[in-house]
Amino acid sequence: MKNDVDRSIPADEVGRLARAVLDAVGTVVVGKREALELVLAGILAGGHVLLEDLPGLGKTLTARSFAQALGLDFRRLQFTPDLLPADVTGSFLYDQRSGDFSFRAGPVFTNLLLADEINRTPPKTQSALLEAMQEKQVSVEGVTYRLDEPFHVLATANPIEYEGTYPLPEAQLDRFLLRVSFGYPDHEEEWDVLRRRIARRREEAEIEPVVDAGTLRAMQAALEDVVVEDSIGRYIVALTAATREHPSVLVGASPRGSLALLLLARVRAVLGNRDYVVPEDVKAVAVPALAHRITLRPEMWLRRVDPSFVVGEVLESTPAPASGALPSYAAGAVGR
Repeated sequence: MKNDVDRSIPADEVGRLARAVLDAVGTVVVGKREALELVLAGILAGGHVLLEDLPGLGKTLTARSFAQALGLDFRRLQFTPDLLPADVTGSFLYDQRSGDFSFRAGPVFTNLLLADEINRTPPKTQSALLEAMQEKQVSVEGVTYRLDEPFHVLATANPIEYEGTYPLPEAQLDRFLLRVSFGYPDHEEEWDVLRRRIARRREEAEIEPVVDAGTLRAMQAALEDVVVEDSIGRYIVALTAATREHPSVLVGASPRGSLALLLLARVRAVLGNRDYVVPEDVKAVAVPALAHRITLRPEMWLRRVDPSFVVGEVLESTPAPASGALPSYAAGAVGR
C-alpha cells in the first residue's frame, strides 16, 4: 500500500472520492449530511473529531461506518470510570516462556480508534490519549512506539450535564480538530431509520470500502495543494484572535484553532469543487473548529451562554475579505 501513499491525486478526484465516501456512510446514517461532512473533513484534514451528543443519536454508528467506507482498521474502546491508562496504550507483561517482559499493544494501535464515551473516565485516563493524538506515538515505561498512519480518534462524549461524566481537560479538548453534534432526527428521518432496519432484517449494517488507507493518505496529501490566499489566512487569524478579546470569554482559542480553521477550510473547498479557499469555507467550519476551544467567564455559564453563540458573534463582527472577484489563481480551479 505504500506506493498508494506516494501517488498524486488531483483535488477534483479528492472531492469525488470524498463525496462517494459520504454517500456510502449516508446509506447507514440517515439525514445527517452536514454533520457527516464535518466528520469526514476532520479525518481528511488529518485530525481527530469529538462527537458530543446524547446517547442513541448515531455517534458510534457514524464512527464504525466511516472506518468501513475508508477501509481502515477499526477498534472500539469503551471508556468507563475504572479504565486505566494502560488499558488504552498497552503494557509490559511477563512472558513465562521467554522469561522476559514483552509489550502487549493496547487498542490505540489501529487506524481509527473509537473512544466511546470518553468523558465517563477520569482525566488521568483521558490524558493517556494526548501523546497518541498529538505525536502519533505512545510511550510506555520509557519506550516509545510509533503508531501506523493514518491514525485518527473519533471520540464520543455525552453532554457534561449528563450524569456520570467528567469534564474533558482543556488540553485534551484542544487536541480535537473539531466538535460535532448530531441532534435528534425529524419524524421522517427517524421513520427512515426504522424502515431501513426492517429492510435489512438484521441489526448490523455493512458498508463496502470506497477507498483504502493508502488512498486516504494520498487524499490528505493532496489537500496541501489547495491554495490559501494571504487575505484568507489573515482572516483566519483575525477570527481566532477575536475570540480572545470577546467580553464573554475567559480564555480564547489558541493558535491551534487557527490551524484547525485552515485545514478544515481546505477540505470544504475541495468538497465545493474548488482548489482554493474562499471566506465562506472558513465561516462554514468556524463554530465546530473554535467553540470547544473557548472557556467562558463563570457568569456566562449562569446565563447559559453557549460558546458557539460567541463564535457566531465573532463571525458577524470580523470583516471578511471580499470574495466577489475570483483570485488570479482561480483560472485553473477545480471543475473548469
